[in-house]
Amino acid sequence: MLYVLVALFGMLGAVCRYLISVLIPNHGFPLATLLINLVGCFLLAVIMKYLARLPKFSPMLITAMGTGFVGSFTTFSTFSVESIQMIEKQWYGFAALYIVISLIGGLLASRLGFYLSDRWMARKEAPHVH
Repeated sequence: MLYVLVALFGMLGAVCRYLISVLIPNHGFPLATLLINLVGCFLLAVIMKYLARLPKFSPMLITAMGTGFVGSFTTFSTFSVESIQMIEKQWYGFAALYIVISLIGGLLASRLGFYLSDRWMARKEAPHVH
């Protein structure tokens, strides 16, 4: 069953990535890939830090969402190829910007996902005052 869920979520992630790349065309700077990877970093952090702690999300579903959806949604290989293509075109500034934003932005997006997950969990666990 896990393999089926990973495959289904993987299909959804791949389709979402494709649709975003169609909606945000590449005009030299790979904005679509950058946004996809940053959103993926955030989503994986939320899945692993928040959703995994909720009883209604089984470990199997967490694996399917993380490995299947986020794994097929994000793309390190495209990031690498696009970086090299910009370097080959001697677009060193754009390449450096893309690499730095991808790396630092990905870490910051993951950190934001962890931070918000902690806040949401604290709010969920706090006693409600009426």
